[in-house]
Amino acid sequence: MPPAKKRTRSYDSAKIRAAVLAQFRNVREAVAGLGPEQLDGPTRLGEWTVRELAAHIAWMADSVPRLLAEPEPAKQELALLDWPFVTASGAGRIDEHTRGIEASDLPGLYARTLEVYEERIADASDERLLPVSFGAMRLADFLVTRTVELVVHTDDLNAATGLDIPYDRQALAACTRLLADALAVKAPGGAVEVRVPPFAVVQCVEGPRHTRGTPPNVVETDPLTWLRLATGRTRWAEELQAARVGASGERADLAALLPLMG
Repeated sequence: MPPAKKRTRSYDSAKIRAAVLAQFRNVREAVAGLGPEQLDGPTRLGEWTVRELAAHIAWMADSVPRLLAEPEPAKQELALLDWPFVTASGAGRIDEHTRGIEASDLPGLYARTLEVYEERIADASDERLLPVSFGAMRLADFLVTRTVELVVHTDDLNAATGLDIPYDRQALAACTRLLADALAVKAPGGAVEVRVPPFAVVQCVEGPRHTRGTPPNVVETDPLTWLRLATGRTRWAEELQAARVGASGERADLAALLPLMG
């Protein structure tokens, strides 16, 4: 796991809390309108059906009140910028749990999840430590990771169903920034400037550091393409060929660094 040496970006707690709720409500409204045939359809996530994906999203939101109900760990073990690099180790457990969720009544599942979430998080401190399976983590940091889960899986739902579920701007911004910062941790340096307007700009990759004028090595893409690249939903060469990624300079090739998380 790459060490989180860079200073972690600060996030506005109130905005992150609102963003998690807003994106979950966006998904809830869309899922409530899906029929049995759509719910039984495939997704790009292996053998998961749309129903299983929807159940997984509810579980991702429910993880917050569920962990708040557990005893608080003694000390923090996982920093925010560590999280993207450890998630792949839990893939098997996550898949098994998701397949075991009772998802015959998704509207009911989402309603219960939202009720418990709002009740338990209302007075919870940002500094409250949660016993996340990868290590104890601050509530404020864990909520930023929920924006990644919700936004990425909203994109999965849209891809599977043809819907146009909206992305809360703050949720999309936090997701974009965390994944951009993770790249800077994985490949520290200042030779390449990665731009994901309007939310993030980071420098990465070892080599001559740029200080003035136009950087010699620049990568630019949009937020949705970036999160798809960062999570392995798509590949560098494919997005470059489709002109959804612009890359200039001899070092502006991120293929070997992606994905950041699976």
